[in-house]
Amino acid sequence: MPTNDRSPWLFSRRADLLLFGGPAVASILLLALGARTGELDGDLPLALWVLTVVGVDVAHVWSTGWRVYADPEEFRRRPALYLAVPAAAYGAGVLFFTAGPLVFWRVLAYLATFHFVRQQYGWVSLYRRKSGENEEPGAAWGRRLDAATIYGATLAPLVFWHATLPKRFHWLLAGDYASGLPAWTGPLALAAFGGVFALWLGKEGWRFATGRGVSWGKVLVVVTTALIWHLGIVTFDSDYAFAVTNVLIHGVPYFGLVFLALRRAAESRAAARRPPVLADLGARHAVFFLAPLVLFAFLEEWGWDRLVWHENGTLFPGAAIDPGSVVLALVVPLLALPQATHYLLDAWIWKVRPGNENAAATIGIAPPVVGADRAQR
Repeated sequence: MPTNDRSPWLFSRRADLLLFGGPAVASILLLALGARTGELDGDLPLALWVLTVVGVDVAHVWSTGWRVYADPEEFRRRPALYLAVPAAAYGAGVLFFTAGPLVFWRVLAYLATFHFVRQQYGWVSLYRRKSGENEEPGAAWGRRLDAATIYGATLAPLVFWHATLPKRFHWLLAGDYASGLPAWTGPLALAAFGGVFALWLGKEGWRFATGRGVSWGKVLVVVTTALIWHLGIVTFDSDYAFAVTNVLIHGVPYFGLVFLALRRAAESRAAARRPPVLADLGARHAVFFLAPLVLFAFLEEWGWDRLVWHENGTLFPGAAIDPGSVVLALVVPLLALPQATHYLLDAWIWKVRPGNENAAATIGIAPPVVGADRAQR
């Protein structure tokens, strides 16, 4: 049986450990810190909220702009898509908010949840392609088990969450998740995932023992996802715990994906002696990549606070404005537009498939082949 000698890492061992292992370690350390300070059972402190929610969660949403709107070459590939998605998202948002604020927030919460779940599955799919697992004999069985495991790692805690509502934390705001799921479904979902996870561990152990090669980056993603989602949703019932576990392992790897993709695109342009574009600036220096994202994230949160929430006047100075229900139906979808656009476009710009070879090139993996494995991100 031939040994798989392709890279088990998506970017490099160092980069992958930092992007996927680092946030998981940071989440656990923040949980320990919260337990030590007594803040674990309460709300997220303001300073930590700024660091994690504004600096990571909201800022990473804006990084889609670097990948799409700051790169004329990418924008010219699909201008209709890149203009139509935000326009459609805004129009739908206004309609949902007009139907009722809870309708809007519930749709957005489930869209966000779907995005978070799919991103973890996406990492696993990219690792499979990068390591060559999709080209092995009998690859379909392994692919299905990988998919079942990463989906179980995210969906089982979500089923438990729905089965134990109300909680002391929420995805966007109180009541955004629908209640009514029977209580017994939560433990059942966790038990079912435990069985799938054990089978998956056996598969990876068999690969290691038989010399087939293990995609250690994929293993890192699956194990950290299972651990962190369980801690943030099942083990603890607190806003603090959910925030520090939910935000970091999602946002930090996405920062890395966009940054490294921009760097590869800039290197390609330089090698071809094509003129640089705005996105190349972010590709060369991390500070120029991150600073605009954090600035836009702060300005977005300023708008949310002064126009909608009215909670942090010391952090976001200025008059607290009550625009009224009619204007809110226009303002709230506008403020939510960056995240809605990010959720929707993410399914297109990184999907490795025939006709989207640019995604493969920017990630640094083999381009897709028509008729080959279709279970790619």
